[in-house]
Amino acid sequence: MSKPFASSYNMPATSPARLRAALPKWLPSAVGLLAAIPVLPADAQGSPSPTGEPWTIITPAQVSLVLGRDGTVIGELGRERRLNVPLRTLPKYVGHAFIAVEDKRFYQHDGVDLVGVAGALKDAVTKGTLRGASTITQLLAGNMHPDVIDRRDRSAARKLREQQAAREMERHYSKEQILEGFLNQISFGRGAYGIEMAARQFFGKGAADLSLAEAASLASMPKSPVQYDPGRYPDRNRARRNTVLALMAEQGYITAAQAAAAQKEPVRTIARTEKLAPWVTDVVRVQAERGGVPVMNGGYRIQTSIDPALQRAAQQALTSGIADIETRPGFRGQRCATEQANAPAPSAANARTPRVDACLEGAVVVIDPTSGEVRALVGGRDYARSSFNRAIDGNRQPGSSFKAFVYAQALSQGLTASAMVADTALRIRLDNGQIYSPDNADNEFLGALTVREALTRSRNPVAVQLAMSVGMDSVTALARRAGLRAPIAPYPSSALGASVVQPLDFVAAYASFDNGGVSVDPRFIIKVEDRAGRTVFAPQGSPMRPAMDPRVAFIMRDMLRDVVERGTATALRRIVPARVPVAGKTGTTNDNTDVWFVGMTPELVTGVWLGFDKPAMIAPGAAGGTLAAPIAGQILAAAYASRASGAWTPPPGVVSVDIDRATGKPADASTPADRRYGEWFLMGTEPGALTWTMQLFRVGPIGY
Repeated sequence: MSKPFASSYNMPATSPARLRAALPKWLPSAVGLLAAIPVLPADAQGSPSPTGEPWTIITPAQVSLVLGRDGTVIGELGRERRLNVPLRTLPKYVGHAFIAVEDKRFYQHDGVDLVGVAGALKDAVTKGTLRGASTITQLLAGNMHPDVIDRRDRSAARKLREQQAAREMERHYSKEQILEGFLNQISFGRGAYGIEMAARQFFGKGAADLSLAEAASLASMPKSPVQYDPGRYPDRNRARRNTVLALMAEQGYITAAQAAAAQKEPVRTIARTEKLAPWVTDVVRVQAERGGVPVMNGGYRIQTSIDPALQRAAQQALTSGIADIETRPGFRGQRCATEQANAPAPSAANARTPRVDACLEGAVVVIDPTSGEVRALVGGRDYARSSFNRAIDGNRQPGSSFKAFVYAQALSQGLTASAMVADTALRIRLDNGQIYSPDNADNEFLGALTVREALTRSRNPVAVQLAMSVGMDSVTALARRAGLRAPIAPYPSSALGASVVQPLDFVAAYASFDNGGVSVDPRFIIKVEDRAGRTVFAPQGSPMRPAMDPRVAFIMRDMLRDVVERGTATALRRIVPARVPVAGKTGTTNDNTDVWFVGMTPELVTGVWLGFDKPAMIAPGAAGGTLAAPIAGQILAAAYASRASGAWTPPPGVVSVDIDRATGKPADASTPADRRYGEWFLMGTEPGALTWTMQLFRVGPIGY
């Protein structure tokens, strides 16, 4: 049904009949001549997929928004970056700016501006110049239905198809609907489609909040999104923007004073920023599509577990930490941060881009130990240079950070944290006849020391002895119950983290030390809603499963606190506020190729990995405690800058006894204060209650 031309939004109508009466007498003949040209079928020009009748206003492709747990946008998914907005939500001057510059008789014509066509034909005849006379309605029909109306086709036949579609569109839709469709359809360059995405991209705000000057800046762009890009060419944009403002005043949409005031404003755009969580966006796309939700078609809202502030802190800590490492003496890779900062413009002949595999990389995972919800995930130093997600798809050796599972299994089998073990040279004959002799990073052996002290100081021979004594298969079984899916080779070296793991799985497995001994599955998506706000996908994940005795988890975590307080991870303790309890373990692989820190607070489990994509030495003496732990410390310091921390409390069934750190025996009046500490025991294994000892862990070298 035909719609009236006038409305509350637009200007008073002038009838098309009155417009036709004012046209030159020769124009109908010219139009008739054009009409005689045969109309070619759309598919003769290799058109895209069918979009329906060329006069219909369809809902164009939009983005699906990826949201943080606080509702802020952290990513986008979709084939076209567009968010539709209703015309009624926009200031009237937004639509008027586009009308003033693109189609000043928009409210008077019936889809085809015959006066404009007459002027274009006259210029072609008298001046030999060609200019367009397309209306907003024609532009919408052409852009919305490129399969029928290919605007790259300059023939008269295409023009007639476009005019016919525009007149039919005007018979079925109101001017407001057409203008709304146009504003949501057009391209603004840099992959942004529609007024809402353009406003966000260039001015960092929604289209409803655009100022008059900003609206005119965007209205300047359809003619050439590249040439009038306000970020790249502010002077060009300002000149055309001021022309738009003058046209708006001339056509009565704004006053001359309003135009003059807006023309004085500079063109201020926001700096182009990287997406906050690109690796997370990739993950949720895959998970949502596996759940049957076509998020790339657009229009969905994906609520995730990500904490935007923590995500930002994790990326910044990793980026700055890597940049600092690259400046240290002995660093073996390219100094990619410095080279990138000092690189000439990409168009310069001598532009130089560092090789991706020569740049030090990293990954960060932060999860909630009680739910498995991922609070932050960073898959590399720079998504734009390499989108490979090292946190999920990387497979790297965890080094000594794997020892936590070895010690936990030993505790599960009755070993106490105060038991004396030997840090000594070993000779282990392997099945292939070779001799395996693990040593320590400092090339020293410390002799007899407690189990707690051996973990605190990360003594390799002790971890190997424990794994061989309890059985590497039992260690693997415990790690598997905790959630580690990677296969662990049944070799003594696996006790020192020689088998590769995926960082996300590994960090999630550490959560069992933090939450009382249960496993959690990493979780990203809370729910997915469609355009109507209906929940179409809400993955629940697997139920939490027991991984170890909660008493063992508590004692193990307490031992890991010593690693941070006075062991290999003290660099982290100096960064994180003292009010926040922290436990964790560092990891460094052979030849200093991979460095780790995986640790926990009562609320968060955090893991940091660093290394080259093609394994190679980072630097002589590189270690998890000096490289990865400080980055984790920066992340946790940011996380607790404005929040309180809880406390770990002992579960039923553990008892504390004062122990002499040097001997592992109960402290007495002669024990120096600096050697006295409270040790935790499974009830029944504390000194005085213990009626048997594990002969496997007597002091002395062990041969196999």
